[in-house]
Amino acid sequence: MDEIAILSRWLAAQGVELAPGTGLVLLGGGLANRNERIMLASGPAVLRRPPPGELAAGASDMGREFRVMSALSAHLPIVPWPLAFCDDPAVLGTPFLVLEYRAGVAIAGTMPEGAGAETGPLLVDATLAQMIALHALEPGAVGLGDLGKPEGFYARQLAGWTRRAAAVWPEGMPDVAARLIAALEAVAPPGDDAPVLLHMDLKPDNLLVDPVTMVPTAVIDWDMATRGPRGFDLAVLLSYWIEPGDPVAVQALRAVPSLTPGWPGRAAIAARYAALGGRDPGPLAWPLALARLRLAVAWGQLWRKWQRGEMVGDRYAEFETLALAILDHAGDEFRQDRI
Repeated sequence: MDEIAILSRWLAAQGVELAPGTGLVLLGGGLANRNERIMLASGPAVLRRPPPGELAAGASDMGREFRVMSALSAHLPIVPWPLAFCDDPAVLGTPFLVLEYRAGVAIAGTMPEGAGAETGPLLVDATLAQMIALHALEPGAVGLGDLGKPEGFYARQLAGWTRRAAAVWPEGMPDVAARLIAALEAVAPPGDDAPVLLHMDLKPDNLLVDPVTMVPTAVIDWDMATRGPRGFDLAVLLSYWIEPGDPVAVQALRAVPSLTPGWPGRAAIAARYAALGGRDPGPLAWPLALARLRLAVAWGQLWRKWQRGEMVGDRYAEFETLALAILDHAGDEFRQDRI
């Protein structure tokens, strides 16, 4: 039985009807999780699954995403409604999620063709406004008061990403990774104060927008959401925010359009978060270095999956080189206490 037939039967048992003749239409842009448009009798929806092959512990958690989106969609209209979740990998090979489809574009390394100079600031403000709105929610009031483990957040995050780095490079940790980890371990802040809800990857390509007005229609990719210090969500965004003066090797990241002429730098983004109503995120140099470690390890994980034949595409071939460049840059910036 093909996937559509299996999916149709499973959805029917959940009271959701797949439209006759529908297929799976790949939605582009993502580096890992698979997103495909399907048609239900009620309209378009998205079938969302982890990437194929071996997953790192806690990665691409569709169950967490379903829980978080179910809780948040009633309080934040920007969050699409989740429609169904299957935790049985025997159905389609992995757990999967079916959620409401929202129209819009996800903007990664370059702005859409024809975008005017005014669209950049609009996209920046739209991204930060959604982060601020999320951080303003009281976790217990939206049913997420027990999400994650915010106690000792930074120490646990550092320990977890250190383990993942060791798994990426089992033959021996690269010097740039070992040095950065040692520097972070020496001065790890607790990150225990007033935990808020964190998206953990809230950047423009996880914000669907109208390509002309930059009005947001959805925030997507909630599979890593947790509770912790608000500064880390901002630091994750800044870890992608490459500036023209950064080393050429890291400019290949191109995850956000921050190299667009006239775009603000990282310090300006942090200041804009506060100007738009975000509370003081605290010092950001340490969280940013951790976020860059996390980013580099994630890129290394994708490179290893490509090596094993689990990911298809030439772009993954250079991901280890980019990961090492990110680690080197992170160490340099951290030693200078810069963001």
